[in-house]
Amino acid sequence: MTKKTRYKYIYGPVSSWRLGTSLGIDPISRDKKICTFDCVYCQVGQTAVLSDKREVFVPTKKIIEEIQSLPPLKIDYITFSGRGEPTLAKNLGEIIRRIRDARRGKIAVITNASLVDRKDVQEDLAFADLVMLKLDACSEEAFLKINRPVPSVKFDKSLQGMKKFRSGYKGKLALQIMFVEENKDCAPEIAGLAKDIKADEVQINTPLRPCSTRPLAKEELDAIKGYFQGMKVVHVYEGKKQAIKPISKTATSKRRGICEKLRSDD
Repeated sequence: MTKKTRYKYIYGPVSSWRLGTSLGIDPISRDKKICTFDCVYCQVGQTAVLSDKREVFVPTKKIIEEIQSLPPLKIDYITFSGRGEPTLAKNLGEIIRRIRDARRGKIAVITNASLVDRKDVQEDLAFADLVMLKLDACSEEAFLKINRPVPSVKFDKSLQGMKKFRSGYKGKLALQIMFVEENKDCAPEIAGLAKDIKADEVQINTPLRPCSTRPLAKEELDAIKGYFQGMKVVHVYEGKKQAIKPISKTATSKRRGICEKLRSDD
């Protein structure tokens, strides 16, 4: 691989308020964003292809070659995320297993939980050390308004999938909740659902990177945090900032949008 095109599928590292130093893997890696959601707050743009079809977008071998070519890096997590929903990659579990053979370190998957009710997706996620599931709504109505899913994905089905996955998953489970103006009043109900799921951690977020949706103020997130008493909770304004030089600024910005010093809000 030439230097110019060396990294097509991995990006970062970035400084993440949730994960420390995170090296990203995009198992979709398409110019057009492919996702099961078209969230109102998405910071990498609108979804070009709304789909629930799992397929192999990038051969496992190609991703492993890039992982093996990395210079020495101190990272806390190798994180599956990127420009689209990572569980759409049919070879997700295979990639995770192969990474474990190629490199030491913890592996995280950031997923919108749209397909977590599926047995094959649960089996793939089981190989990760940390799984972060999205929970932005408390009802089908709010779900359609905030996450704008592909028609086959229903709120109750996704919620039951989260609970079933929790019951069998042996790693660390976190819930990622993006609060914006449209769903902040749902906070008490979302907190109740989070307690039912019994996640190890709740991550309260608001979109600080440029997008079409206004972020909530720190005071608003502080108030929302109060609804999650009894759970381990972190929120984005409490996160630490540090500058990290990515292996490719272009690849990183493509997957994450533009933000100061490429700070992670993942």
